[in-house]
Amino acid sequence: MAESRTNASQGKGRPGGYLPPAPGVLPGHSPDKVPDEALGVTGLSVRLGGREVLRDVRFTIRRGEFTGLIGSNGAGKTTLMRVILGLVQPGAGEIRIAGRPRRGKARAGPAVGYVPQKIQLDPDMPLRARDLVALGLDGHRLGFPLPSRLRRTRVDDMLRAVDAEHIADARVGLLSGGEQQRILIAHALISRPGLLLLDEPLANLDIASEQEVVSLLARIAREQQVAVLISAHDMNPLLPVMDRIVYMAGGRAASGPADEVVRDEVLTELYGRHVDVIRLHGRVLVVAGQPNGPGLPAEAVAPIPAENLAASRARVPGAG
Repeated sequence: MAESRTNASQGKGRPGGYLPPAPGVLPGHSPDKVPDEALGVTGLSVRLGGREVLRDVRFTIRRGEFTGLIGSNGAGKTTLMRVILGLVQPGAGEIRIAGRPRRGKARAGPAVGYVPQKIQLDPDMPLRARDLVALGLDGHRLGFPLPSRLRRTRVDDMLRAVDAEHIADARVGLLSGGEQQRILIAHALISRPGLLLLDEPLANLDIASEQEVVSLLARIAREQQVAVLISAHDMNPLLPVMDRIVYMAGGRAASGPADEVVRDEVLTELYGRHVDVIRLHGRVLVVAGQPNGPGLPAEAVAPIPAENLAASRARVPGAG
């Protein structure tokens, strides 16, 4: 399958931030020795509460790739991320992190950075942005960390990398949604993982903040060779920078370059009903036909929520 890295993000909205040495590269080691495969998923199946949530999901993400995990609520996106993090055990299949199979109930560890879907930040909590970023270094340890010049330098470098120096001493709970996302991304990246997972980071952001976050993540992926896997309902904000797509529906997935996956015949097979892919003014709208079409009995196909077909935002039906 041919690669289809787009260059639309290069040079566009590019912040001048400095990012510390490439994640996953230890001192004294050559970047060439880091495995090209950041994440491998093979034959992954999961049952929860007697229901099949994921079925034979398989894809690979390489270092430096920006991958969109697309689908609407219920398709399996969050469950897939929890499996990758080691929080849910699969019934079948294999997860590989940096080329190494994850054994048993082992958690993902520092090789994987994670930005959760929801985090409640109390406006009255006396926690500065720089404090939250620093917790990515030693927040898992008991007690209070001792101040050090190296620790402060790493925090400052990461704040600069996400263009958040100007809010370093602001209370996190008082920041805007877009500013909070920058701080959470810095928190996830400061341990220098090779894979960054983000669960619906664009939810509740305005269009300008949405574009800023996507541009930032694309730059980090490209410059530091971090593999980025970002889940979203709507693929359109990601299209200019997305190298690959993992499109989910009903616990199944189709993966590859977006122009090879987001096609009528591929999504028709994935959904089990006729699907039309409409491209208009640089945006993509996926429209599903009736479940009782030719050769497709109504009882064999799960319904797709009507709100996911809103043409105004061209939202994509898929999973959660």
